[in-house]
Amino acid sequence: MKALVYVKEKKLEYKEVSEPSLKDGDVLIKIEAVGICGSDMHAFLGHDERRPAPLILGHEAAGEIIKGKNIGKRVTVNPLVSCNECLACKKGRNNICPKRQLISIPPREGAFSELLVIPQTNVVDVPDHVNIDHAALTEPLACGWHAVRLGMKTLDIPISDARCLIIGGGAIGVGVNLALKAKGAKDITIIDSNPLRYKMLLENFSNETICKEKLDSDKNYDFIIDAVGYLKTREVASESCAPGGVIAHIGLGDGDGGLDIRKLTLQEITFIGTYTYTPQDFRETAKAIFDSQMGDFSWIEKRPLNQGQGAFMDILNGEVSASKIVLQP
Repeated sequence: MKALVYVKEKKLEYKEVSEPSLKDGDVLIKIEAVGICGSDMHAFLGHDERRPAPLILGHEAAGEIIKGKNIGKRVTVNPLVSCNECLACKKGRNNICPKRQLISIPPREGAFSELLVIPQTNVVDVPDHVNIDHAALTEPLACGWHAVRLGMKTLDIPISDARCLIIGGGAIGVGVNLALKAKGAKDITIIDSNPLRYKMLLENFSNETICKEKLDSDKNYDFIIDAVGYLKTREVASESCAPGGVIAHIGLGDGDGGLDIRKLTLQEITFIGTYTYTPQDFRETAKAIFDSQMGDFSWIEKRPLNQGQGAFMDILNGEVSASKIVLQP
């Protein structure tokens, strides 16, 4: 089969590789759409020791089952494989299973390929009326859905009354925005400093307040989601949070500083680390996509998988306005 293989820092090669083998309970999926994630970019730059070259990256995937149970079904893939036996899994929190694996992190190869093996329990059927490119976005959108759900459990006001701030207008930030709206939020601000992405946000999200860099210093926010995760974005979150507010941190940009711990303490601000999604979050996000609750996806761009190297370089150079590039084998 053909695959886009990460071979060294800033280098991907589209080449022939061995087909994956199935174990009991697995299905073989012919990949039809796979998104580029920020974590793929970290690996591409050589910044992720969990993803050493050579490796097939990619974990935001959808396609058709061609071997195993339910052959011919179109499915979207939950790439997080857990043990289903530990206390976390039994509580439905498979995302923090100590034995969890993610496709695109060894020992599991990723989905930038023509074929992918995954346990049958990790797929969700896609209705015939749903665009497979949109179904592939279930994974990144589920991250936002999970963060919003956790934040709503902690907020002491209804989400419909909350002043919400999203830091970052990439796929995760857009997903947070869509999840907030689906759950009833009305006052949403998105901040993104990338000029191309800022323009895209203005064009596609007219009911939200879109900021390039500077926020209204007189406005504090009840619920802040950092979808970037750098020192400066955590500083913005700390500065902008209202007393008694909630900060949900999804971004994995770096882990160094930025939080005003004294303010968080004195003003009883809750900080939540939020990682991926539970199986229930994934299913709920898929249903929201299938039921057209997540918009028209005009903010994505599609490219052939064999042009993946160029897509990564365009993202690296800030030359992409779309929040998400979906590659098609």
